Amino acid sequence: MKSLTLLTFIAIALLSCQQGTEKTKETTALESIESPAGSNASLPYLVKGGDNLLYMSWVEKRDSGWIDLKYSALKDDNWQQPEVIASGNDWFVNWADYPMMAVDNQGNMIAHFLAKSSSGTYSYDVNVVYKPAGGEWSEPVIPHKDGTPTEHGFVTLLPNNDGTFLLAWLDGRNTGGGDHDSGGHGGGGAMTIRTSTLDMTGNLKQEAELDSRVCDCCQTGGTMTSNGPVIVYRDRSDEEMRDMSFVRWVDNSWTEPKAVNDDGWKIAGCPVNGPRIASNDNTTATAWFTAAEGIAKVKVAFMDDSGESFNEPIIVDNSVSVGRVDIVMADGQTAIVSWLDLEDETPLIKFRNVSKDGSLSNPVIVSETSASRGSGFPQMEMVDGTLYFAWTNLQEQSTSILIKRVKLN
Repeated sequence: MKSLTLLTFIAIALLSCQQGTEKTKETTALESIESPAGSNASLPYLVKGGDNLLYMSWVEKRDSGWIDLKYSALKDDNWQQPEVIASGNDWFVNWADYPMMAVDNQGNMIAHFLAKSSSGTYSYDVNVVYKPAGGEWSEPVIPHKDGTPTEHGFVTLLPNNDGTFLLAWLDGRNTGGGDHDSGGHGGGGAMTIRTSTLDMTGNLKQEAELDSRVCDCCQTGGTMTSNGPVIVYRDRSDEEMRDMSFVRWVDNSWTEPKAVNDDGWKIAGCPVNGPRIASNDNTTATAWFTAAEGIAKVKVAFMDDSGESFNEPIIVDNSVSVGRVDIVMADGQTAIVSWLDLEDETPLIKFRNVSKDGSLSNPVIVSETSASRGSGFPQMEMVDGTLYFAWTNLQEQSTSILIKRVKLN
């Protein structure tokens, strides 16, 4: 994906040193736990299922060139035997556009991966597989029906808990495909964000375009509130402002896009740094990265019960942030945000509590890691008061997945 280079991000982030770097110490409460993944594993994704279990999906590369998408559930403090969701030798595997899964409260499962649609470098489709409760994994379903050899990815999966799942993805049907240029893809039209609903028989319905011009390769995010789903993403204006926007499902239709906050980050390229969002009943919080005015920041904003707009953002980190955020809700008043930081040029995974009133806990270091693309996006999820983290560990000849957890007071 066309993006700013790591060195560019570091250069931007170093400008924020004028704000001061907050020193932190690793807490002894964090403990490492065994990973269910095998060798050559990467791209973990953590999600809490509707059955209140922790699930992790990941990819494993075989020597033959084939790739397996696997998952396991943590039950009674033990990872269950890993299961293969799907396999292929024509997949598009990307450090930022990773596969993921979701599990509803009826035991239905859904997952996705990206598969090449032509010989073009950036020509691939979203492939969705589903597993009804007690059943087997299905053959892939492609939720977009445009048939163009263009980019489709950066998926959000949300259970509706009625036997269907909501899908959202970035859709390049208007871009024309081809190589990337400095501002977008293929020199054609803009990237869009679209949505559809999939049931456990493979039927798709309610496909809709949510926004006709969005940032090309930043993750999308979604959460299911008591009032319905909220989708958040990095927008893209004609003036190349790339701030966060959101849409909601209200009265059986999607609202018009609305800005989360006017950061004013003007950048003629995709930062590959999407938002994350979480909710507790009707209290919603979203976290994101911005480098507006040359200062790298991680921000979080809360949305009240009305869902009309987000409150003024709270700065979570403005030291030397690289972004790659994640977020969970601890309760109706507090969110927990994780991000990747550079402290004394050492890449660190950190997290801290953020309250609606603006109060912040001290940052906690989860682990050292790598800021390279291969390390991917660290994952965070909370189940029964325990916070879990997973990330790709880069080794000399292979990769593995590391997991830590901490029980919150």
